[in-house]
Amino acid sequence: MQPDPFFSGPGLNRADHLRADPAAIAELASRADARELVWSDGAPVLDELGMLCWQPAAGEPLLFLGFEGEAPRFSHLPVGNVPANAYAHIHLLALLDGRDAPTFAAALSLANWHRRHGHCSVCGNATQPNRGGWSRICRNCGAEHYPRCDPVVIMLAEHDGRLLLGRQPQYPEGRYSALAGFVEPGESIEFAVARELKEEAGIDVGNVRYLCSQPWPFPSSLMIGAHAVALDNALTIDRNELDDARWFNRDEVVAALAGDEFASFQPPPKWAIARTLLDRWVDGLM
Repeated sequence: MQPDPFFSGPGLNRADHLRADPAAIAELASRADARELVWSDGAPVLDELGMLCWQPAAGEPLLFLGFEGEAPRFSHLPVGNVPANAYAHIHLLALLDGRDAPTFAAALSLANWHRRHGHCSVCGNATQPNRGGWSRICRNCGAEHYPRCDPVVIMLAEHDGRLLLGRQPQYPEGRYSALAGFVEPGESIEFAVARELKEEAGIDVGNVRYLCSQPWPFPSSLMIGAHAVALDNALTIDRNELDDARWFNRDEVVAALAGDEFASFQPPPKWAIARTLLDRWVDGLM
């Protein structure tokens, strides 16, 4: 079985068909088995085992997250502003149990979207939560707004059995990872991969293949994992984007993933899709 990226599990049963029925959602919120997420400092709270913390639903929670088994799950919007640093809560990922990761990602992304989109982009008037919190509606002009995910390509470029990895200025010392960048309007995934590799590393690639994807709730992206074949190995690094970029052979990647203290680089953490891509490459799954 191929390893799945963190956040990519099934999560809750989202029960989309109930979102357009406010009376049904209100009835669910009043049930004795209804629970809502516990929040602190703008993020869902985890227990000592890394699982999400729930409490009895109080009042009429804003966000209907779905069902865990037969039990309804909700969330209020956390109090306060969105942290200026999108990675303010990333330390939680080292603790978060993978079984609750999809629900964590959905709740955090949705909460951040609500906090940032309180006004209509058409007429500027205040909007109100709608469809169990999965949209916002403007009572002035009737426009309905839905959460958006920003598509980001993240890719391994390979040449003659070696992988291209780079490091950004904010990375811990010694860490190298897959190159990545946002998909621009009017652009396909394949061309986004080729463009980003050309811009950041100066290489031309072909045979771009999709591999897997990962929801990323900081604040709300869809990471699209890909593999490409480089047509040459000469690098021209964009120092505005990367501190460095290098080619690594299989032995070097294997040593890094194994945690060898003498490895030539530190790999991305296990909750990053880049780690999944490296694991798949080493295991011959791409």
